[in-house]
Amino acid sequence: MLENLIKTVFGDPNEKQVKKYNIQVEEIKKIEQNLEKELDTIEKVQEKTKQFMSLFEGLNYKNQDDYKKIKEILNSIKLEAFAVHKIACKLINWQEFQIDDKKFSWNMVPFDVQLVWALNLNDGNISEMRTWEWKTLVATISAYLNALAGNPVHIVTVNDYLATRDSKEMWIIYKSLGLTVWVISHNQSSDDKQFNYSQNIVYITNNELGFDYLRDNMATGINRRVLSPLFYAIVDEVDSILVDEARTPLIISAPDMEPTNKYLKFAQIAKVLKETTHYKIDEKQKTATLTEDGIQEIEKMLGIDNIYISAHYNDIHHIENALKAETVYKKDIDYLNRNDEIMIIDEHTGRVLSGRRYSDWLHQAIEAKENVTIQQESKTLASITFQNLFRLYKKLSGMTGTAKTEEEEFIKIYGLEVIVIPTNRPMIRDDKADLLFKNELGKYKYLVRLIREFHEAGQPVLVWTTSVAKSEYLSELLSMQWVPHEVLNAKQDTKEAEIISKAGHFKAVTIATNMAGRWTDIKLDEKARELKWEITIWLQKYSLGGLAIIGTEKHETRRIDNQLRWRAWRQWDPWLSQFMVSPQDDIMRVFGWDKLFGIFNSPMFASIPDDEPLIESKMLTNRINSVQKQVEGRNFDIRKHVLEYDDVLNNHRMVIYSKRNRILEQENVHEEVREMFENQIESFIESTILDDNYDRLEAEEIEKMSEEINSFANFEIININTLRKKNKQELKNYLNENLLKKLEDLKNSIKEEDFFDFEKRLFLQSIDELWMRHIDDMAHLREEVAFEWYAQKNPLIVYKEKSYDKFMNLLSELWFKVVKWMLTANPNQNIEQVEIDDKNLKVVFDETGMAWINSLDDLGWLKNLLSDAYEKNFKMSQTENEWIRVYSANEAKNNWPQQYKWTWRNEPCPCGSSKKYKHCHGK
Repeated sequence: MLENLIKTVFGDPNEKQVKKYNIQVEEIKKIEQNLEKELDTIEKVQEKTKQFMSLFEGLNYKNQDDYKKIKEILNSIKLEAFAVHKIACKLINWQEFQIDDKKFSWNMVPFDVQLVWALNLNDGNISEMRTWEWKTLVATISAYLNALAGNPVHIVTVNDYLATRDSKEMWIIYKSLGLTVWVISHNQSSDDKQFNYSQNIVYITNNELGFDYLRDNMATGINRRVLSPLFYAIVDEVDSILVDEARTPLIISAPDMEPTNKYLKFAQIAKVLKETTHYKIDEKQKTATLTEDGIQEIEKMLGIDNIYISAHYNDIHHIENALKAETVYKKDIDYLNRNDEIMIIDEHTGRVLSGRRYSDWLHQAIEAKENVTIQQESKTLASITFQNLFRLYKKLSGMTGTAKTEEEEFIKIYGLEVIVIPTNRPMIRDDKADLLFKNELGKYKYLVRLIREFHEAGQPVLVWTTSVAKSEYLSELLSMQWVPHEVLNAKQDTKEAEIISKAGHFKAVTIATNMAGRWTDIKLDEKARELKWEITIWLQKYSLGGLAIIGTEKHETRRIDNQLRWRAWRQWDPWLSQFMVSPQDDIMRVFGWDKLFGIFNSPMFASIPDDEPLIESKMLTNRINSVQKQVEGRNFDIRKHVLEYDDVLNNHRMVIYSKRNRILEQENVHEEVREMFENQIESFIESTILDDNYDRLEAEEIEKMSEEINSFANFEIININTLRKKNKQELKNYLNENLLKKLEDLKNSIKEEDFFDFEKRLFLQSIDELWMRHIDDMAHLREEVAFEWYAQKNPLIVYKEKSYDKFMNLLSELWFKVVKWMLTANPNQNIEQVEIDDKNLKVVFDETGMAWINSLDDLGWLKNLLSDAYEKNFKMSQTENEWIRVYSANEAKNNWPQQYKWTWRNEPCPCGSSKKYKHCHGK
């Protein structure tokens, strides 16, 4: 209401922005007319592009002053560049081009509204545009302008199909403009990716972009990095990527060989605990919380006195996960049990999220519940959220059909405004008010009758359900009425393209789970488009024509409902949409509306049959919208909460990655290592020699000091008599002289370039090991601070304070670790180059235990990583200069001596200490 008042008094800011863009469009058209005669061939257009690019020579966007100049130049040539793009489209219009084995005819010239959208993208905003507004072409206009600055522009999409399709379809316009374009896919080698990322325009999925960023920051050589600078990104389906997937971090992990039988134990405990007595569930938050009685019962079952001591923190977490798996995570709604594997169903798209697993041990809890093979826990090697990934870009914009409802989040998290721009042609759509039924069974009866009537009249119908189970239930009801139909859900995702291609045909009936992520527009055939009949069911009048879209219940957000409504192929195609609701629907039940609607079971409504609507009311629709707004607000709070914690880790991540990249980019780090030696010697002596007046000390104390110094140096550098003669400063000078001499002796023992490479690798390995441990520590810290509420403290503040201390300790330990490793390492060790045969790579990778990133099917990159692993840790020297060629895991195992074999964390350490590897050299 206040928003409407502000618009009345000050005007609609959205309309003001569109008017400003319309003025610029008129200027673009004038420039176009003036340039058309000059740029009458493709060659002249390409020459114009070179002229534009020359304006940016010598400018680096990472330099703040240079970036200001880049922005000024882009703004000064913006309208002219847009005009050049339009001229190029006209020059190739209706020409045929060969793309792979198919002929493609270009028939796209941007119209005024598309120029408005492109101007909005260039300003770093989100353009909300409807289906069939040629988003793919719009992106090329803004991408062309920004690519002129000399940095690759990333166009980010939600899946490989779209990235490949769009790059191929738009290739000809980029080529005509004198730009290069390529697509990145997960199965490309590092060399291919390096080349592809260097092109002017890069099409890529959000997942592949994120994993490439993480892999680059684990690379052991500068030539192994592939990602181009994060200058400008245009994100397609921006709400899906930056909102729906914001809560799920990208994780590169390794297996952690801890026992899995504990999950079965906790699953059995969850089955015997009683709701309300032992635990409470919150379906809205998808959580399960133990009560005091529940705590006591579990302590009794586990035979422990106090579950809240640090040794049992994980037990609480595992039990609550088991309860969530048992009560709030439902089969065929949240996940599928397919081929002895639990597969997550995306709540927003209805798709199976192949390769994804619930984090935080929840996936193992569900595996235990369903009695399938429980996969090992994983150890996180690197992670980042999409929120922090995309905030790395200097400039960001996006496109989608449904963003306005999430505008607050886009502004607060990403600084992106949402501008709704009118369609090029008016939409012919009948959005009917929601229908309310007494109960779910009556709703489905009415729905089946309606679908049958539509089908017999010839109108294509798309019916949306919220889960696999409900889509199958409706399918059974339609089959009983002999209504032919297709079902599209997570179980039939392999037939998706075929089903969608026919969903707009005459008499077609399609039942689908969430259509938001289907990313395919439904095309009407001529028969369906020309229907002009009317039917009446109960008191409901339906004008036939186009596509009928029926929602069996409301989604928890308005945005997903809108995505369903706007599945029609073109705005000027007719279609109608309607949602049907009952008190038993998830959104009604979870928010307590089922009790509110209990009045409809009273005698005054008894005469109305269950299968007839009680109400058709815009007021009801508005009330449901208000509930959806509450859900959207809650979801935003959850994502914001996740980001607040990840921002803490992200600050650490930026420091570590910056340090790591600097090491990679330096020719050598020898001077830095020397400086670290001096600093660590200073720090070590200050902490070890508390009193250098040895006359006051016992002989045992002096001997202990001597042992600690020799242990630090890794050889007998000093004896008791020598120690007695030196004060602190003299001792520092003595150690500096001798240890730096040892460092230089090491340096002179092999080729200088080999030693410098050895230093860098050791430095990087130290960073990586400590960073992985830090990620684990931060995850455990987050679990621990959750209990700070009981002490009336804010967990986030406690988390920030403790995480700062942990990070400072990490940095201190890093310098110490590098010095210690330099003092104990042997750079003379023969280095063998191992070549990996692609056919057997996966076998080697799995059977040797080096499954660092085995969830990623990126064999090109894995090949490089695996070779790295051999170089660093698994060298052997049978004869001088021998080269080992590994063709299979068995051959590898037979050739490796025991001390160079990969050791699992719980196996005895090969050094002979009798400790477990994880407590010894595996730390």
